Amino acid sequence: MEDQSRRKFLQNAGLATLASVSPLAAEPEKVKELFIHHVYFYLKNKNNAQDEAKLLEGLHKLAKVPTIEYVHIGTPAATSRDVIVKDYTFSWMCFFKNIIEEEIYQTHPIHLDFIQEYSHLWEKVVVYDSIGPKKVS
Repeated sequence: MEDQSRRKFLQNAGLATLASVSPLAAEPEKVKELFIHHVYFYLKNKNNAQDEAKLLEGLHKLAKVPTIEYVHIGTPAATSRDVIVKDYTFSWMCFFKNIIEEEIYQTHPIHLDFIQEYSHLWEKVVVYDSIGPKKVS
């Protein structure tokens, strides 16, 4: 079997298995909740233009994962309030239809390749995941 078609087969088989064994499959209301994945990247070599360009290149590749609905890649804004954190290099925020789509993203070959190819650039990553919207009663 050709390497690319074998990879595609394994990916599809894995996604089918994930969908069938996911505890969320039994909870359809959770499938409807918007899922936001927000990652802050801290480069090892702060203010290194080459490393910044390389990581940005990787983030643009990562944005091609098909389950992502919307992506925002940002840098710290020029705002100055005590509560604002501005020590990161890049902010990566992506929206998914639901948590299942985000779980698929986590194991997608593009995401796994991104980690393998670019993780040497960062010293720290901070992740905030959220679901919603929550209704106020």
